[in-house]
Amino acid sequence: MYYKGMLDDARSIAARDPAARSTAQVFFLYPGFKALRMYHMAHWFQTHKMYGIARYISQRCRHKTGVEIHPAAKIGKGLFIDHGMGVVIGETAEIGDNCTIYHGATLGGTGKEVGKRHPTLGNNVLVGAGSQILGPCVVGNGARVGANAVVLSDVEPGATVVGVPGRSTKREQEKIAPAQSLDQVHITDPVSQELCKLRQQLLELERQIAALKPEDA
Repeated sequence: MYYKGMLDDARSIAARDPAARSTAQVFFLYPGFKALRMYHMAHWFQTHKMYGIARYISQRCRHKTGVEIHPAAKIGKGLFIDHGMGVVIGETAEIGDNCTIYHGATLGGTGKEVGKRHPTLGNNVLVGAGSQILGPCVVGNGARVGANAVVLSDVEPGATVVGVPGRSTKREQEKIAPAQSLDQVHITDPVSQELCKLRQQLLELERQIAALKPEDA
């Protein structure tokens, strides 16, 4: 049953990644998938209270793949860690089904809090390269975190977050979930949208001022 689940994950990644030539290539050669295999092994030991062995496996994973996943993290099916190097997933992080995480991303804490202190990702979430999601925030289903964004608060389902600190904007419902399309480039810029709104308001104020001036002035 464990093997079947891993094979399904490999098939899911092969279907989503245009660089994959086969499911076997993903299973044996992809560092992100290797990290996922080692995580499942470490997580089994963690749930059976063999914490030392679990931690040892997770540190071996970090050494071999550049991906650090705490054995206590909770990860759903179909996670695609693309490239993998520099990805960090904290102890109380939770990841839903069919998410995609690019290299350099962190699901981390913000200090020395206890209890739930790492993010929760819904289903079909895309986390862009170099982005930082910190603290016990919730990223809703189908949301997209742009490259190098810093997220410190909850993200609504279907929203896109960009910038430092992260600014959120709602997108129209997509036919393909962000985690399936792997698109972290063609995203809406909320700052640009706000500047456009301000420009329109300024033009309207100028029009109203011009209308108030006497014609012979």
